[in-house]
Amino acid sequence: MNPTSINVRMQSKVLEINFGEIIFSLPFELLRVYSPSAEVRGHGPGQEILQTEKRNVSITELQPVGHYAIQPFFTDGHNTGIYTWEYLHWLGVNQTRLWQEYLNKLQAAGFSGDAGRNAAQMINDRNIN
Repeated sequence: MNPTSINVRMQSKVLEINFGEIIFSLPFELLRVYSPSAEVRGHGPGQEILQTEKRNVSITELQPVGHYAIQPFFTDGHNTGIYTWEYLHWLGVNQTRLWQEYLNKLQAAGFSGDAGRNAAQMINDRNIN
């Protein structure tokens, strides 16, 4: 299933991908924390690396990979994930569940509220006060 259009929405920080009858708006943060790269997934089950401080990540560039995928370049320097059309569709279909799983993992790692999503900002806020 190939998309009919892909739009990077910088202001709302979403990748809008149209698969004909369905359009997904995938937040940059979700794309980043569920990157299909080995840097995020590890090299096998149980080797996943929890991504933190990705709330404000943006996409600086989006490159096509053949006729089957895209490679986003994120503002935190991450650019090794190859997102196939199938994977993007799967993210869109499952994004509500995936988002909750991500929040649960942050909480299990000891982050409260949004701390794991924007810990750097919270540290800066504490230094200011």
